[in-house]
Amino acid sequence: MTTAPSIQTPIEIVEVSPRDGLQNEARLLPTATKVELVRRSVAAGIGRVEVTAFARPDRVPQMADAEEVLAELRHDDGLTRIGLVLNRRGLDRAVAAGCDEITAVVVASDGLALKNQGVDTAAQVATWKQVAADARQAGVRTSVIIAAAFGCPFDGEVSTERVLEVARGVLDGGPDELAIADTIGVGVPPQVTEIVTGLRRLNDDIALRAHFHNTRNTGYANAVAAVAAGVTVLDASAGGIGGCPFAPGATGNIATEDLLHLLGRSGQPVRSTRADGRPVEAVEVAATGTWISEQLGLPQAPAMLGRAGIFPPP
Repeated sequence: MTTAPSIQTPIEIVEVSPRDGLQNEARLLPTATKVELVRRSVAAGIGRVEVTAFARPDRVPQMADAEEVLAELRHDDGLTRIGLVLNRRGLDRAVAAGCDEITAVVVASDGLALKNQGVDTAAQVATWKQVAADARQAGVRTSVIIAAAFGCPFDGEVSTERVLEVARGVLDGGPDELAIADTIGVGVPPQVTEIVTGLRRLNDDIALRAHFHNTRNTGYANAVAAVAAGVTVLDASAGGIGGCPFAPGATGNIATEDLLHLLGRSGQPVRSTRADGRPVEAVEVAATGTWISEQLGLPQAPAMLGRAGIFPPP
């Protein structure tokens, strides 16, 4: 039986800047820059990376070179290559491109589900189950993320009961990991606690992951609440870049470097994938956040650590 993580249980961070970070930015970056972004994450000690999304290029042009990015990274050591997929066609592309795992999306609200994928939530759950079965047959690990779990830009409030209803259907597909996402950055810690507690009652053995946006400055508080409630994996984006292109105003993933500083100062260990056992370095991630923001033409990274510096100073 899974128990809530203690302060000694290392938290795993999934770096999502190459996908969720870039997909909402106006500037299209070359493949080589995306590959370097992934490799900088691995070098800093975060080897589980959402590398790309297998979406329609006309809808998400930032991900149009998904296969080319994976081809460059196919033989990189220390990297777990995650591809986001929306349907069976996306899964076929991800498997052919060499993804180690896929993340499928099921939106908790019909309004955003229709806007994002053109079908309602029930249809997305059915698609997920097919994708899950086919992914298992292909030997690919599966995560499924329940998007808009805290609120929808079109339908408004999303109740915990609705999220748990969707989760029941999703869990029937047998994911290796279940995630919840605050797609538009409206969630607050009591919601996080309520939802995570409900999910653990549904299945106390499933690995839980959370994806927060800091659109209204609650993302980091939500991350702390998620860990306290039993989440062991957190998504974050170097520099705090990104957001959902189909959710108006949904800018601002929580920044990987700021999250690392928060967890480190709280005494919460973070899992490192460095072969030599060195910890994940927030300073290195902050440098990457500054660098990728420059590549995107941003006046500065949304993240704070690159501006304020680490404390105490080295």
